[in-house]
Amino acid sequence: MRKKSGKRSSSGSGKSSGKGRGSGSGKGRKWYQGNILVVMLLKLLLVLVLLFLSRILFYAFNLGYFANLGLMEAMRLFVIGIRFDLSALLIINTPFILLNTLPFKFRYNKIYQGVSNLFFYLVNSFALFTNFGDSIYFRFTLKRLTADIFKYVGVGGDFDKLVPQFLRDFWFVALVWLLFVAILVFVGTRFTVVSSGAKKKGFDVQYFMIHTVLFAAIMVLATIGIRGGLQLRPISLVTAGNYTSAKNLPLLLNTPFSIARTFNKETLKTLTYYKKESDLAKIYSPVQEAGPGGFKNYNVMVIILESVSREHIGSLNHSLDNGRYQGFTPFLDSLIRQGLYFDAFANGKTSIQGIPAVLSGIPSLMNESFIQSPYATGKFSSIAGLLKPKGYTTAFFHGGTNGTMGFDSYTKLVGFDHYYGRSEYNNEKDYDGKWGIRDEEFFQYAAKTINGLKQPFAAAFFSLSSHHPYHVPAKYVNIFRKGKLPIQQSVMYADHALGEFFHTAKHMPWYKNTLFVITADHTSEGYYPYYQSDIGQYAVPLLFFKPGGDLHGMSGLIAQQTDVMPTVLSYLGYDKNFLAFGTDLFDSTSTTHFSIHYISGFYGLMKDGYYLENNGSRSTALYNMSKDPLQVTNLIGKERDVQKRMEVFLNAYLQQYNNRLIENRLSIDN
Repeated sequence: MRKKSGKRSSSGSGKSSGKGRGSGSGKGRKWYQGNILVVMLLKLLLVLVLLFLSRILFYAFNLGYFANLGLMEAMRLFVIGIRFDLSALLIINTPFILLNTLPFKFRYNKIYQGVSNLFFYLVNSFALFTNFGDSIYFRFTLKRLTADIFKYVGVGGDFDKLVPQFLRDFWFVALVWLLFVAILVFVGTRFTVVSSGAKKKGFDVQYFMIHTVLFAAIMVLATIGIRGGLQLRPISLVTAGNYTSAKNLPLLLNTPFSIARTFNKETLKTLTYYKKESDLAKIYSPVQEAGPGGFKNYNVMVIILESVSREHIGSLNHSLDNGRYQGFTPFLDSLIRQGLYFDAFANGKTSIQGIPAVLSGIPSLMNESFIQSPYATGKFSSIAGLLKPKGYTTAFFHGGTNGTMGFDSYTKLVGFDHYYGRSEYNNEKDYDGKWGIRDEEFFQYAAKTINGLKQPFAAAFFSLSSHHPYHVPAKYVNIFRKGKLPIQQSVMYADHALGEFFHTAKHMPWYKNTLFVITADHTSEGYYPYYQSDIGQYAVPLLFFKPGGDLHGMSGLIAQQTDVMPTVLSYLGYDKNFLAFGTDLFDSTSTTHFSIHYISGFYGLMKDGYYLENNGSRSTALYNMSKDPLQVTNLIGKERDVQKRMEVFLNAYLQQYNNRLIENRLSIDN
């Protein structure tokens, strides 16, 4: 009896006795052993499920942003998103599929299978990493990462600091990712290949013919899956706009898909809406005409505040919290009452997009920033470059590590004589440990350095302390209020540093002869519904202040970052033509004031009190900005005259933008 029982035990715990059976109980239990194609399919289905689940977690981590999205609508997008998940799955796993479908018997070799499986686990773990990483990074950009992230790293995007900091602050997301990787490996290793039927020695013609047909069929199906179906064009980021609004596109897409679909793609295409340049120029031209003369050689100081959204400014949000909203910028509030203020909108969502928009009048209406694009090698200028021939000394101040985001190269390219960064400051005791020199100290350094520059000067200062991880010096932690967003205490610190700069500057000889411009590079994440909307998520301040000057009031004109250069040069009475994709805000006769941005394949145009969303070929949404600030009622097809008028303007603007960048016509003398 004992001997008989032993045999039964041996049979139950040994190798599988047949295709598709388990290997017994205990460690190393297999759920499926058999056909190589079935094993491949099961592993791919496992990744598809994990991608689907990671979308649900993306939604959960950013629930505040999608708060207006009903549960049923969210579920609908989850299901539709499978189409994009499947495309991403097949794109990133193409080598794995090829390795396992080639009609040759060597694919059963243990070493060969080991290499194949290693690739599978590594590439899909990385794909999940991008999805989960974007669950947090999305809060700062409000779009899925695209292939421009690799160029961002290449120009000094401070990823060596950003990634470790994100892992510390959002460790729970890293743990979830590790859990998903563990599930991927644990479940994936439960599916193994059995080489039965492939043991026959020599070349098996029948085997080769059958598996060649299977190989061809799988490649055809994979191609259809990558394309997203049998339609004329493969699916892209823009395709998602057929199912939802631009605001919800990130929920429908996934990060591996976004990166893959924008990798090595032509950035811009030549547009021919208008064949004659004269017809095009009648609708829109970026050529800014020379002023009437009488140039005034005022100093110019452009201050760009990191992530200081309009939402953080108390004097601009009297209606919030039933009129009790205090805001986090007491000094800026006081300065707004002394200058000329515009409700402006950023042209992008990142610093590397904002700086050239403010200083060069060039927005980034493509998946990558203008600085990172091949068009940045062409001839273009900036406020500094245009004023240098007028005898101006020019300088750019940023307390970050020299080389960050390529700002040192950009400023040199567009005419800044001096670049002052962390290296020039040369005092590491004021280093915040993450991004650079703290704002309070670096603002003071800038004031004293400017005092030594020959006048007139054109200077730009880009702050950094209101950047994640929102460091506030210990001595101010209990002084500055915390808000409903993590950034807001550091905004108070940045505002304090700005106030101290002005306090110092007031006692310097150049102060009264200086035009100050204050804006932000982009917005932070929003808390109140308007500042989470398609419009409000771009809302930044724009203030022009001239001590003892005539610039006062609150303008009702719509403004954007690219308006800064033409407005400044107009105020100075600049007497030459130049190029900027904005307008002179001081020109009361102009009827062309607008704001434009691009995100996830969609253009957003604000003009004449309306907001239009357009994917480059058709308009998907139209809203009345004053009557419908939260963009609830889509007016597409209802106000056709407004829609047509805005589409005509957008087409003309994009033709000027695309063609001038492609043809290197960003300066008047080209």
